[in-house]
Amino acid sequence: MRTLGELEAAICEGVNRFEQEHMGRGPKGIHTHLLVDLLVVRLEGVLTAAEQHLVNALPAEKGRDLLKQVRTHLVETARPILEAMVQEITGVKVLSMHHDISTVTGEEVLLFTLIEPPDLRAAKKN
Repeated sequence: MRTLGELEAAICEGVNRFEQEHMGRGPKGIHTHLLVDLLVVRLEGVLTAAEQHLVNALPAEKGRDLLKQVRTHLVETARPILEAMVQEITGVKVLSMHHDISTVTGEEVLLFTLIEPPDLRAAKKN
């Protein structure tokens, strides 16, 4: 059984590894927050140079939509991998997963709804 901080750190490591292996590079920053049965993962600086160029080279709406479609397809294809990683770390089955990315800020958000809150142990006090 993990503490809240250990669980959030393990999710950050797992998502970072996923991004490197499946998207070609890791984010510049990553933060995970467990809110009862809701797991929020916020990734910063995820757009590659090629993706930034694509967004800037095409008309604003077209570039944004194309990038979002590609990223959404990649994440949806890898959904079983992400859900298995979350279940392994939390010990709880994933009910649903949601994803979005901003072409303006380069921020990506993954949201996992768990079937119940994970069991956590209290952090040791010094």
